[in-house]
This record gives sequence, structure tokens and C-alpha cells, in this order.
Amino acid sequence: MIIKQAKFLTSAQNLSQCPNYNLPEIALLGRSNVGKSTFINTICNNSKLAKTSNKPGKTRLINLFNINDKFIIADLPGYGYAKVSKEVQNQWQKNLEEYLLQRKSLKLLIQFVDSRHEIQKNDLQMQEWLQYNQLKSIVIATKIDLTAKSRTQAKISELKRITQREVLPFSSVNKRYNDLILNYIEETIL
Repeated sequence: MIIKQAKFLTSAQNLSQCPNYNLPEIALLGRSNVGKSTFINTICNNSKLAKTSNKPGKTRLINLFNINDKFIIADLPGYGYAKVSKEVQNQWQKNLEEYLLQRKSLKLLIQFVDSRHEIQKNDLQMQEWLQYNQLKSIVIATKIDLTAKSRTQAKISELKRITQREVLPFSSVNKRYNDLILNYIEETIL
């Protein structure tokens, strides 16, 4: 698949504010600052499409993007560390669960994991929650260019073993994995 057109549609605080576009939807999940917004910008070849930041917790709303008028990408607030109150974090979690369990157009969840580190406790908790709720998901190992080339395949295999999910590598620097990811999306939801 080649992305010819990508545009920001809207931001929503919760499911009730998300318009229905009658297109299949993919939701991006991951810890704060794992690279979800960078992923959108990289695969769409537009560095200004999704706002990125070095500070965790900048994505605070459900941000919806139209891709080729074929599907929607939903960039969700990150879980884990963010400099916000516990009350705000709990509200994010409630909104996230509602969206993931009730969004009828949702066809695939992509959980992002930083390949430079061991899988984190909250990543595992999210993976267990997805499995418990029988939600179709895959894992994308971000920042794979920062993992030694000799360790890349071992890292992918390790993540597959731990998550029991399909794991695809991703690098915003080395874009050679983009086609692999986009082809997987196309075969899975279109």
C-alpha cells in the first residue's frame, strides 16, 4: 500500500465525541513517548501531520487521521509515565477502555513497544487486557535502528514469545520496514 493522502480529522476527549466515518479504524496504543505520533508521520511521509514531543504525555486526546480515504488511524493517549495528576490518568484510562471496547469501526490495535528496553510492566498489563477482551492486536517494536543489527531478529523473537502476538519492527530513521507494516495493515483490515 502506498499512502497518497493523509489528513488530520479531529481530536476527541472520549468515544462519544468521535464521529463515525464509516471506515475501518486502527488504534495506536503504547506508553507515553514510545513513538506513536512519529509512526504516523513516518508512514505518511509528513513530519507535521501528528504532533510529536520529547515530553511524555503530550497526546491527551484521541486524535483521528484519515488515510487514503480507506481507513482511520486513532492516535490514543499514552499509558504510563506522564506529568499529570492521578485523577487525569484515571480519566484517560476510563476513556481509553470505553473507546477500545465500544468503537464499532475498530478493526486492529497496534501496541508500540520500545525495542531498546525490556518490555515494561504496563506494556504486559495492556497485552493481558487486550487478550482478556479478545481484541485483535499486533506489536510494533519502535526505535529498532537503535538496537544492534545482530540483535534485531532476537529482539523480535523475544517480543513474539512474550506477547504471543505478531511483532513488526519499525524505525523512523530507517524506513525500510514501512512497506512491511503497511502491507500487513492492508491485508488485515481492507
